[in-house]
Amino acid sequence: MKITIKEVAKMAGVSPSTVSRVISDSPRISDETKKEVREAMEKLKYHPNAIARSLVNKATNTVGIVMPQSVEKAILNPFFPQALSGISAAAHEQNYCILLSTGNTEEEQLESVRNIVMSGRVDGVIIMYSSVDNLVLEEVKRLGTPAIIIGKPLDSKETMYVDNDNVEAAFKVTERLINNGHKRIAFFGGYFKFIVSLDRLDGYTRALKENNIEFEKKYIVEIADLLKENAYERMKELLKLDNRPTAVVATDDVLAFGVMDAIKEAKLKIPEDIEIISFNNVPYDEFYSPSLTSVDIDAYSLGYESARLIIENMKGIADGDKVIVPTRIIDRESSR
Repeated sequence: MKITIKEVAKMAGVSPSTVSRVISDSPRISDETKKEVREAMEKLKYHPNAIARSLVNKATNTVGIVMPQSVEKAILNPFFPQALSGISAAAHEQNYCILLSTGNTEEEQLESVRNIVMSGRVDGVIIMYSSVDNLVLEEVKRLGTPAIIIGKPLDSKETMYVDNDNVEAAFKVTERLINNGHKRIAFFGGYFKFIVSLDRLDGYTRALKENNIEFEKKYIVEIADLLKENAYERMKELLKLDNRPTAVVATDDVLAFGVMDAIKEAKLKIPEDIEIISFNNVPYDEFYSPSLTSVDIDAYSLGYESARLIIENMKGIADGDKVIVPTRIIDRESSR
């Protein structure tokens, strides 16, 4: 039989309204009364109804999550499961739930976000990407709901965010390849409407400029959907050039895997003929052949810090509005 608030109130010797106030952690109730009510709840194994509790608190204790594409596609990229794991851990620590907002197109995403925000199902939103024209972010702001981005927004003064220093990380990777003697360095990036791709391209370009190496557009490859197969096809095209690249910077390990497959198929050696350094340090990197040198962006911490920061902001106890997560290069066989 389901236990009710009335039974908890009877055991604790208080009124049902007092039990409700204890559930909502009202400051009007003394610590001693709270203790007695919570002990009664524990003895009776009473668990407050989440919906009823949200009506009392005017809060759902739920954070919405928006991915850059459909969940089915995004989950194939190891970054998102790792970041989601961090979000889940931080939310659990703060007694929050998470709710995925889905949509295959930006319009579907907007409609999904409107539904979960306007129906009062979430207290805030985590957007797991930053783009040049982030319509989802603008819509969430318009609706007056707290939002945080994983990635650097165009207007960093107006938006909470968690990110790496992607410009500096790409600069260091490219400069390392230059110091290894390379001048023909290809850049494989994701969709250039995403700020992370633009930041890493910026770091790459800056390293070339500071080392007096001419920027050549033919070495710049944009893979909008981050598919391994597309990176493989584009690398095959670069290998046909008279001055083929001798090194590759890939902004995502999935792209690097496609690049490596094309190189091996051409009977070239990695890293002797073409050296490769990538980003994200996904679990598959050490098992690929040869194993992949990659920048560890700490996707788990990016997710964890985004959830921690937005929840603490909603509670009014946040210590800032941004977090920069450090990166480090994990050396493996694909680089010297």
